[in-house]
Amino acid sequence: MPSSLRILCVHGLGDQRQSNWDADWSSAIKRAVGTSAGVELDFRFLTYDPIFERTDISFAETLGAFWKLARSGLGGLFRQPRGPVSNISDRLRWTAGYVVAWVEDEQFQQETRALVLDTLRDYKPDIVLAHSLGSLVTYNAFSHADAGESEAAKALASTHYVTFGSQIGNPFVLGNLTYGRVQRLAVRHWHHLYNEHDDVFTAPLKVQGVDNFNQLLTPFDLPGFGDHDAAGYLTHAVTQTSFWTPMVDLAARQSRAVGRKAVAGVNRWNRSLPTAAPSTRRKALLIGIDDYPDPANRLSGCVNDVFAMSATLQDCGFEPEQIRVCLNERATADGIISRLEWLVDGAQSGDQLVFFYSGHGARVPEYGQQEEPDRLTETLVPYDFDWTPEHGVSDEQINRFYAQLPYETHLLMIFDCCHSGSMHRDGAGRARGITPPDDIRHRQLRWNREAEMWVERDFTPLNKAFSSQAAKRQAFFGSNLATVRLGRAALLRVNDQKSYDRAKKARGAPIGPFLPVIIEACGEEQYSYEYRHGATSYGAFTFCLTSILRKEKNITFQKLVQLATERLERLGYNQKPQILGPAIDLDAKVPFETGRVGQPPARNLPGSATPRTSG
Repeated sequence: MPSSLRILCVHGLGDQRQSNWDADWSSAIKRAVGTSAGVELDFRFLTYDPIFERTDISFAETLGAFWKLARSGLGGLFRQPRGPVSNISDRLRWTAGYVVAWVEDEQFQQETRALVLDTLRDYKPDIVLAHSLGSLVTYNAFSHADAGESEAAKALASTHYVTFGSQIGNPFVLGNLTYGRVQRLAVRHWHHLYNEHDDVFTAPLKVQGVDNFNQLLTPFDLPGFGDHDAAGYLTHAVTQTSFWTPMVDLAARQSRAVGRKAVAGVNRWNRSLPTAAPSTRRKALLIGIDDYPDPANRLSGCVNDVFAMSATLQDCGFEPEQIRVCLNERATADGIISRLEWLVDGAQSGDQLVFFYSGHGARVPEYGQQEEPDRLTETLVPYDFDWTPEHGVSDEQINRFYAQLPYETHLLMIFDCCHSGSMHRDGAGRARGITPPDDIRHRQLRWNREAEMWVERDFTPLNKAFSSQAAKRQAFFGSNLATVRLGRAALLRVNDQKSYDRAKKARGAPIGPFLPVIIEACGEEQYSYEYRHGATSYGAFTFCLTSILRKEKNITFQKLVQLATERLERLGYNQKPQILGPAIDLDAKVPFETGRVGQPPARNLPGSATPRTSG
């Protein structure tokens, strides 16, 4: 009996009814599989154009949609066009327009969802290939409760799902379509092909803690929109060796089995997840920067903070090889981000992860859709920081590392820096929040004619419906309600609380992006101070925090911050550490073994020397 593969193809954006996309795809797949493979290929081509042709989108709407997609995440930071939005290509604008129109319209989604699931039940494919907007249409169908219907669920369980040129990981799409988190799909396996050169609002995907997902890196860089071409993905060498060849082998094995049942033990992609209680996995990434290139910005206690934190974590049970540090000129934006990849790689439920940063912080006013500043963005200040997004470390860059973590993961983020240096001074001291150049600072200001003074510009709140609690809105979006703050995944939290509650009840499971426990050295408009311990400088907050972790056994996160606050206040430091995270975590004990050292590392506490601002 010859082996065969039933392949359902779902195209990307653009009216394909008059194109040769079906012939192009089938030809590309046959080239990738090879003529000597001995497998019969059966194709079905699904087009959703009749649904989309009923939607009219104006030029202005396409521009608005472009900004929603392009300013979020990787698209906004690295591929945002310079110059007037009128220079944006027609294809890119209309792509954005239809993606956003579909994402924001539930009725639109219902129609495409029904089309996909009806086809799935009827055809029962071995493989679903979904390109660009087609990946959104199919993901929405496969992740919806409607896919739980018995016939659809049975067909889905034996399907290999392949997404490419996909916008699923774009933060705007994540926030509006998936409540900020990619779901585990009940498919046999999900293969995501990612091309870093594809400019059509694509993004890499992480679906942590599941055994039926993998991402294949398929880089190719062609002129124009060639790097978004479906055939380029389908015939890529990595796709051939890591998908098509194993699929052909799987089909051959299945042809020797009874009927079309899957053969146990031949799915080479599924990763084994621990079934018994695993030994605790710990990782820590510690960043410290003293020697900034500009002498005026140099600090003196940040590297010492890193060594103090490393020693403390080792006293609390971390092994030396579980801790990585990145200091001074090595702590560039790329250096920090690449090490964050290491920190979360392969994260599973129960893992204990720590990210610690000691250095400068900043707040950057950013331009929006109307080509005027519309928000502030908190950023860490790496060694190569130059006030451009490419050389900062903001939440828009790092939320892709933590937002998809398993909910039972323990991630602690500690920031001994401040972000208020852009507008303020504190006597003769310096703050770990550097002052921007005047042209950057001008974005944040407006001229008050009555007072004849420059004052801070008022920004529109980012998500007015986020919560009915003012304190909660400020914790996530700052006191001005228009700041993208570190560690909050705020741009993935676009729905109101009632919508989240309804969706959570309907799914019977948690939803939304993972929220770490975040401990900050000071309040939003405060400074973090340095302390000189004899001739050695530390951050006063880090010195207190490490002392408490060494001394106090079975301490909760809330108690840890409370004791640090009391100690700093008692010693005259005008900074109040902040904590944010899921309530259940804040009231829980710090998961690693605190209090293993009877005494803090030094007898003298912070405050014996005159503090100077530096945090």
